[in-house]
Amino acid sequence: MLLTPFLEDRHTKLAEQVNRFNRERVRGVTLGDTEDEQARSLVRELAQAGLLVHTVPAGFDTGSTKLDVRSLAVAREHLSYESSLADLMFAMQGLGSFPLTLAGSTEIKGRILPRVISGEAIAAFAITEPDAGSDVSAIQTTARRDGASYVIEGVKTFISNAGLADFYTAFAKTDPTKGSKGISAFVVERDAPGFRFEEKIELISPHPIGRISFEACRVPASNLLGEEGQGFKIAMTTLDTFRPTVGAAACGLAWRALDEAISYAKRRVQFGRPIAEYQATQMKLAEMATDLDAARLLVYRAAWKKDSGAERVTLEAAMAKLFATEAAQRIVDASVQIHGGVGVVRGSVVEHLYRDVRALRIYEGTSEIQKLVIAGQLLK
Repeated sequence: MLLTPFLEDRHTKLAEQVNRFNRERVRGVTLGDTEDEQARSLVRELAQAGLLVHTVPAGFDTGSTKLDVRSLAVAREHLSYESSLADLMFAMQGLGSFPLTLAGSTEIKGRILPRVISGEAIAAFAITEPDAGSDVSAIQTTARRDGASYVIEGVKTFISNAGLADFYTAFAKTDPTKGSKGISAFVVERDAPGFRFEEKIELISPHPIGRISFEACRVPASNLLGEEGQGFKIAMTTLDTFRPTVGAAACGLAWRALDEAISYAKRRVQFGRPIAEYQATQMKLAEMATDLDAARLLVYRAAWKKDSGAERVTLEAAMAKLFATEAAQRIVDASVQIHGGVGVVRGSVVEHLYRDVRALRIYEGTSEIQKLVIAGQLLK
């Protein structure tokens, strides 16, 4: 991994801890027959290895909302090098629970966040709907106050950990006339009356994801995060924090693809010599390595700035997410090309990487949305 001026000794130690986790608990280990079993096992293993502590701010019980974003990024880069599913399960514990840290009551933090760290509670972040993806203000799910409860109605789709999660941070409109300013955030636990897991969605890469619905779903009024109308701000603050870590996951995939390409190029002989000796291969490897280092620098700059106390890192986070995910796609594609026919054989490492990397350019804001965010910040 590139050592940058943005990292400290503790991050190097964390990288070593994650590498041990990969060797001892992920590589070559059978975690379950089904995707959901594997996902649950990974959450338990991550907790036992002491890694999930990084997904919840230290001192959350005394009001701290400060995550070490560089630790999240380091963990994600190294986890994704070995397993995209392990990376996903780690990341979702943070993404799904951070809104509780930002705006949850003392009671709800104390009841749920320790269980996130221990792996007893699996988290989910539920904002996307069939007709509302990039345009968050278009969500149709509603929530109305009814005595000591809120009644939620609507459908969410492409929700990571759908059907697997113990709680969902769900976003709904408490005032449909106000667009994004009418959105509120709620904690919906899996046993809430009217909550339903509808179906699993099969993706090109292992990923527990699906559709959920709320049919007169009742949650206690105390499960409202912050105040009515603060949901959009909570969602954007959460995404601002976690977007650089998506770039870190992309770096992990790209790093593995580069290592696989170098190794293969050294041993693959064509026309009497290893293909690593041909300039065409060397140029491709040089471009891949340069792309990867540039991506890492953007990712860790954004994470460092957030850790240094910046209230917002919207510009830096968007740049990191955009460049790193696009670069990772180029690097993985180049690795497949270097492998030739072997690269498209189902089950090969680079074939897995090719399927794993594609979603990163879409979730938590597409590349096109990142460009609009960047332009918007430049034109302010």
